[in-house]
Amino acid sequence: MPNKKRKKKDIQQSVRKFFDAQPDQNYSTKEVCDALKIKDKNLRKTVLTVLIDLKNEGFLNEFQRGTFTLNQQFQNTFVGVVDSTSRGTAYIVVPELETDIYVQGYNMGNALDGDTVEVSIIRRSKRKIEGAITKVIERKTTQFVGTLDVHKKFAFLMIDSPKIQIDLFIPLGKLKGGKTGEKAVGRITSWPKDVDNPYGEIVEVLGEANSNNVEMTSILVKNDFEIKFPKEVVEEAKNVTIDLDQNEVEKRLDCRKKLTITIDPFNAKDFDDALSYEILENGNTEICVHIADVSHYVIEGSATDQEALKRGNSVYLEDRVIPMLPEELSNFACSLRPNEDKFAFSAIFELDQEGNVSKEWFGKTVIRSDRRMTYEEALEIIEGKEDKHQEAILGLDKIAKTIRRKRIQKGALAIESREVSFVLNEEGEPIDVAEKIQNDANRLIEEFMLLANKRVALFVGKVPGEKGSSKEFIYRCHDKPEVEKLNTFSVFIDKFGYDLKFQNIDSVAKKINAFLDQIKNRPEYELIQSMAIRSMSKADYRTGNIGHYGLAFDFYTHFTSPIRRYSDLMVHRILLDKLQGKNKSYGNTLNEICKHLSAQEKAAAEAERESNKFFQAKYMKERVGQQFTGTISGLADFGVFVKMDGNACEGMISLSDLPGDSYYFDRDKFQIVGRQTRYKFNFGDRVLVKVMGVNLAKKQIDLKII
Repeated sequence: MPNKKRKKKDIQQSVRKFFDAQPDQNYSTKEVCDALKIKDKNLRKTVLTVLIDLKNEGFLNEFQRGTFTLNQQFQNTFVGVVDSTSRGTAYIVVPELETDIYVQGYNMGNALDGDTVEVSIIRRSKRKIEGAITKVIERKTTQFVGTLDVHKKFAFLMIDSPKIQIDLFIPLGKLKGGKTGEKAVGRITSWPKDVDNPYGEIVEVLGEANSNNVEMTSILVKNDFEIKFPKEVVEEAKNVTIDLDQNEVEKRLDCRKKLTITIDPFNAKDFDDALSYEILENGNTEICVHIADVSHYVIEGSATDQEALKRGNSVYLEDRVIPMLPEELSNFACSLRPNEDKFAFSAIFELDQEGNVSKEWFGKTVIRSDRRMTYEEALEIIEGKEDKHQEAILGLDKIAKTIRRKRIQKGALAIESREVSFVLNEEGEPIDVAEKIQNDANRLIEEFMLLANKRVALFVGKVPGEKGSSKEFIYRCHDKPEVEKLNTFSVFIDKFGYDLKFQNIDSVAKKINAFLDQIKNRPEYELIQSMAIRSMSKADYRTGNIGHYGLAFDFYTHFTSPIRRYSDLMVHRILLDKLQGKNKSYGNTLNEICKHLSAQEKAAAEAERESNKFFQAKYMKERVGQQFTGTISGLADFGVFVKMDGNACEGMISLSDLPGDSYYFDRDKFQIVGRQTRYKFNFGDRVLVKVMGVNLAKKQIDLKII
């Protein structure tokens, strides 16, 4: 049966090519068979079936009964980006199509994940479009990280990424001294036609697998992040001084006498933002949001600027940070460290008792932070601890809560993600788990950063007297959720006995907020909140403003973290031009920067996720054989994922290891179902599991249900 299907696919591809080459001619079934030299009686019947299928798809027109011609209005070939799956298939993301094009493994050619390709449509149906890759236009990368497998006469680099289904064939003379089991970076040198695996060479041997340094380096290389700064950038950074130019100081608004505080994590080294607080004579409150003036030190077009753009953002792995800017800038010159005079770009607001902005001012300042406070210290003051800065913290907290309440009433999502991180010992080994949970101190800072970001976007982006927004700006956008994803979320929560229907997209946020508030003390809350986040669209950078759905803002940007995000640095420059009356036109450059920064943000998130998975596996390696209660957090056609209590680590049970039956994944009902017993595993089910093993290379924890 598979051979017959394959034969039909081959004939269909040949017929497509035949009509593409003769777009103006009409051909009967017999003429097509003769042209393709198909003489077998059964195969000639298959040709007729293929011709009818292609007519039904719209690829061919039936000129007269039994005679076919190419439908020249039917676009059959598209250009898109490969999004591979771990099963060897792929989806081609084509901007002009609403649906991605599905490609079977045998129609991939030598395309790899992330490549830009030409794809031809071979089948259309109501449910999906299927295609075949005909040409690789541009490789995303030719360098890959993997583990070496060295034999007597040759070697292979077994690539780490589950989305890459090939190994690199390495001649022994191009191993660079690499040995079996070592991690290495390999590069494709050639890929001969009709050969399954490309030829390559080792660029760099990283070292023994499973060590922190090697694994973190592998993750960064795999996601195309540079570890070291180029020589020119290092030289520029050496010339930066923390001493302020007095001529520049005199040009700025002097805020050094204002009470100014930074509030950050206990282990922070770079301080992007600071707050000043003052009660005015009219009873209103002045809040100054001071942001590190990175644009003063990073000159547009310099080597440092070009490298920062290339990186796009800092990357935060479990045991290290790969900064966007050299340490001399990020941790010293730009950082708003306590008791040091610093240059800032400030947004100053006068707020009434309800948190409404009555006056605002944007501009360059010089500030002096009076105190470096941690989130923990600020929270203690909010909860009643006496402190010399108690009035300021409680005042800021009160206004922040007012602004937040109004924002959520307007339709902002009140979802707060919980992140798992690890406490590491001096050797870098994980010894404990620490969940990052939002509290009032985090929310205090968040609300004033949101306020500054929103007001800057309004100031620059809103064109007086016009409905549209300025295109010469970088907006942080968040689209409305897709109906299909919301329906999936409804099916998901139905497993817990909840009925939540969405008739109106504009009311989704309020409904989800009310629902989550209703269940916040129940065991399934965390899992449902996590799925609610997944049902939303992803935020990105654009020059065409569509607003920010999750925050319920019509205008929003990123202004408050220029030390770690290039988007904010660009916004500082554009804002300064606006303040100085300059009308700079970027053409398409700004749009391309937005696409690049969105891609880099996605790559950084993937690197951070992989880093966390590695440390999860490393933490659980010492706990093989132990039992844990947990919650089913994911279902797939290959297994069940369980998030364990107490450590928040996630492991997997293979479908074949589920007890008492042979199981399959029911996609429509989101269940794992026993073929004989009809026993079902659902999201949120509570289970007792045993840790059977840990694979550090795959960053995988293997579990078994007890």
